Amino acid sequence: MTLPHPKPLDPVATVQWIERHLDDSLSVDIIAEIAGLSPYHFSRLFSARMGRGVMAHVRGRRLVRAAQRLTTEPAPRLIDLALDCGFDSQEAFTRAFSRTFGVAPGRFRRGFNLTPIEGQYPMTMPETDVTVIQFPELAVLEAFTVAGPQRRFDDSNKAEIPQLWSQMLGALPFPGQLPEWTTYGVVWNVDRAEGHFDYLAGVGVEEGAGLPAGFSALRIPGGSYAVFRITLNGGAVHPQLKSAMARIWGELVPAAGLKVAEGPDFERYDSEFAPTMKGAVIDFYLPVV
Repeated sequence: MTLPHPKPLDPVATVQWIERHLDDSLSVDIIAEIAGLSPYHFSRLFSARMGRGVMAHVRGRRLVRAAQRLTTEPAPRLIDLALDCGFDSQEAFTRAFSRTFGVAPGRFRRGFNLTPIEGQYPMTMPETDVTVIQFPELAVLEAFTVAGPQRRFDDSNKAEIPQLWSQMLGALPFPGQLPEWTTYGVVWNVDRAEGHFDYLAGVGVEEGAGLPAGFSALRIPGGSYAVFRITLNGGAVHPQLKSAMARIWGELVPAAGLKVAEGPDFERYDSEFAPTMKGAVIDFYLPVV
């Protein structure tokens, strides 16, 4: 069916629009167009604000609705629930339902408390409360190489990112590491729909340097970068980073009219960075064209 095309929506209104159109055929491209953003920009904004990929959110909200129907309707057929949620088979629906709620739909009982279900896939966006400013001028960088442990992450395992930092820091210093001790958290190969991405925690290295076991090298392209400074409040770093990224993608990038390049972006930590010190800063570099 042809979906209505309203004026561009703000992030909160976009989530509400998704909720009203869960029965429609949805994709990242369709939702990004409704939001008035490019699919790449929209997917990064959505993942930053909601903590999951666009289509993972859509599937999760459909599963929440299916769970609600199991508790409120006399005897809904599982195949009907599966098709309404956008699954091709009852078996695929059952697997997804079990992963999400810890029990197969056939054993889901009337009277189950829906509050924790809504909590797993809320339709509201978290508030932001971290200080972020954009530098007035673009930074023009020459290409450079970083090296460190890397993994592919998604909604299910991204809480494990700090493990890469522990692994990286435990291997320092090593021959070929640049002397300034600047460290980087690099994101690339972002899956727009699912929110999957590659992440590397690393340091600058000389070209051709030998690397510790478990390290990989990644070349950061030269070019123009928008730079955003995140000032921490002394609390836990990762919730503040999440809030900062939500503000960067949701407010600052659109307000500046930036056209984002589809290359690696990265957090830069100087040699004096102390994560628990109030006033510590992280600079986020976003490639632009």
